[in-house]
Amino acid sequence: MSCRGNRLSRRSFVGSGFVGGLGLGLADMLFLQKASAESTAGSPNAVTGPAAKSVIHIFLPGGAPQQETFDPKPYAPLEYRGDFGHIKTKTGEHFSSGLKQLAGIADKLTVIRSMSHTDAAHERGVEHMFTGYPPSPALSYPSYGSVVSHELGPRNNLPSYVCIPNMPNEFAGSGYLSSAFAPFSLGSDPARGDFKVRDLNLPDGVSAERFAKRRELLKKVNEGYGDSAAADNVQAMNTFYERAYDLLDAPQAREAFNIGKEEKKVRDRYGRNPAGQRLLLARRLVEAGVRLVTLTYGGWDMHRQVTKNARREIPPLDQALTALISDLDESGRLAETLVMVTSEFGRTPKINQDAGRDHWPRVFSVMLAGGGIQRGLTYGASNATAAEPELDPVAPADLAATIYHQLGIDPGKELMSAGNRPIEIVKGGRVLKEIIA
Repeated sequence: MSCRGNRLSRRSFVGSGFVGGLGLGLADMLFLQKASAESTAGSPNAVTGPAAKSVIHIFLPGGAPQQETFDPKPYAPLEYRGDFGHIKTKTGEHFSSGLKQLAGIADKLTVIRSMSHTDAAHERGVEHMFTGYPPSPALSYPSYGSVVSHELGPRNNLPSYVCIPNMPNEFAGSGYLSSAFAPFSLGSDPARGDFKVRDLNLPDGVSAERFAKRRELLKKVNEGYGDSAAADNVQAMNTFYERAYDLLDAPQAREAFNIGKEEKKVRDRYGRNPAGQRLLLARRLVEAGVRLVTLTYGGWDMHRQVTKNARREIPPLDQALTALISDLDESGRLAETLVMVTSEFGRTPKINQDAGRDHWPRVFSVMLAGGGIQRGLTYGASNATAAEPELDPVAPADLAATIYHQLGIDPGKELMSAGNRPIEIVKGGRVLKEIIA
């Protein structure tokens, strides 16, 4: 059969069922990353010697209350401080009483208490915190993970950017960059007993022998394009499809995603719940070579009964975060792994009539650890009722610039959007040198 004579395109071959059942979206991603990536050289503001090799971004969707987490106000009137309580940390600061374990390792953390922006709607706040850019009707900006994927590429044949359990929102995607730099989503929660990652296992009914035959058949189809004008591109695509096939066969890739390989006591240490198992899997992935993992935990839109809801959500997070940071520190990997906890905004200073707190972007908290960030630091401050920044306000662009800087990415570098329009990775952001070790 002449592949060219029958006009059987390589893409139609993949989609016809010969290899489509293998779920090779990962291969497309690897190829497109190579085809679309731009050189990182030549920027006058380029940074060298990155402190962080990986990032674990823990996002608390809905707007986590600063008063019930990292910025309690023990001396404010009851209607402002709430009745959650507070606890003194190892550094002498105060966290909410729900963060007892984190308080004990506060000497490993930096807490920014002066994050601030003006977007009080969920979608706008999420976009601002995932991209470092205020929302724009004219352009969709890439997320942290997609920029990292674009600039640094895959490592150890693993995706650069992974979301646990799924891409949490549209702003966690690739924006104006190619969809090649969108995240690889697991498609399942590691806390589930039947947890299984898509694209890393052969589908039911496909034996290893059948898989090998499909691989060989695909190779023969590709050889039909060897003398075409696009031969170089076809060869490049072949390389990345081969990498995806290798990933299906690679023990190290399977091991990275196989949370069942962790000892029982380790899984118990993190917590047998979504917070614990998601953070544990994130640790496994960055250790194996994934550059940035984004995971979500909980529901923090606490317009009603903020104390009751916080008491439900906070203890598993406290346990899991403490286990993650301690685990990384004990293994010596915390220095090269940047752990970041964010939300789209905070909550109103005053408790509302439903015993909850409403949206409040004017001041809230972010927690960082590792990746060349100082230990035992509280940066910035809110005022007496957690209503406004009182000291050293931090914008999302500042946080983004700092994270990219720690990864060795020049935040001022320009990427190309549609129409060959150059766009800075971060516009106007300041690297927070005060929090860098």
